[in-house]
Amino acid sequence: MKITILTHLEKENDKSHDIVVDQVSGALREAGHKVSILGVHGDLLKLRTGLMRRKPDLVFNLMETFGDTQLGAVGLAGLLDLLGLPYTGGGPGEIYIQEDKSLTKKLLAFDGIRYPEYAVFSPDADLEIGGQLRLPLFVKPLRMDASLGIDGKSLVRSTNEMMERVRDIHRRLHDAALVEEFIEGREFYVGVLGNVAPQAFPPIEMDFSGLPDGVPRVLDAKAKWDEKSPQYKGTRAVVASLPDELRARLQKTALDAYRALRVRDYGRIDMRLTEAGEVSVIEVNASCYLEQSGEFAVAARAAGIDYPSLIERIVACACERRGIAIPSRADSANPSRARSAAE
Repeated sequence: MKITILTHLEKENDKSHDIVVDQVSGALREAGHKVSILGVHGDLLKLRTGLMRRKPDLVFNLMETFGDTQLGAVGLAGLLDLLGLPYTGGGPGEIYIQEDKSLTKKLLAFDGIRYPEYAVFSPDADLEIGGQLRLPLFVKPLRMDASLGIDGKSLVRSTNEMMERVRDIHRRLHDAALVEEFIEGREFYVGVLGNVAPQAFPPIEMDFSGLPDGVPRVLDAKAKWDEKSPQYKGTRAVVASLPDELRARLQKTALDAYRALRVRDYGRIDMRLTEAGEVSVIEVNASCYLEQSGEFAVAARAAGIDYPSLIERIVACACERRGIAIPSRADSANPSRARSAAE
């Protein structure tokens, strides 16, 4: 197939891109696909022209934002739909629902899936819901991802600290603030692959034991991206060693949340487990990060799926969803055979 990998550039005319682009590209080429890479920052004409010139059979969408806004993924998916280009991951509707964490929780509630009690503080409105939340609380932006706006001050232990953090999110990120009851306990990530019959991978546990005393046991922006920070060095993701019953319960919760949020092709569900054994969903990450050493790829390997096979299966999920036949290597060498198979 002709596959275009779509990625976001930090600045216009920047030549660098995320390492995941090269990893995905290598896996697709290994599978025999003809791969091109289209990196764009905020130039809509360049984006449209680049896609139309390449005329891909499929777009592997790694662009989580567009331009200087962190919320460009919805419009980008809508553009791909308008251009009639099949692509991996969610459509504009699914992405919007997953970006808005309060909508996420309402859909989880409809299906009876546990999540932390919460309230929303909009910059120009009062609380979205009432009720008394129990301290400590965790405060984060409503619609941002990649731990943007999450740091050591996100965990608050008083109303004054909460309001200060809410105002900070309003001022710096121009987003509503999501205030959740903080769930003490173990943190697990379960990757899910597929559409009609999705597969849940073995759970990954985040080990916080290397964090300094007094540092909140959360995966904040420094723990994710700052390799020199104590938070980064003090956390590590490991394949969880769990009793069969608990593993099955985590996987079932992940599959339920995946379906409730209409996640397409692949994603990762983040959960916390209390000492009492209660499982709560804290995040639904559709089209999650695909770096080879990241939690999703590690979990896939634990399920017996190596990285090239994982990327090829994501392609297969997107194609199956759109009714696109994937030609084999033998078909590529014999075009008449490929036409017969398609017919």
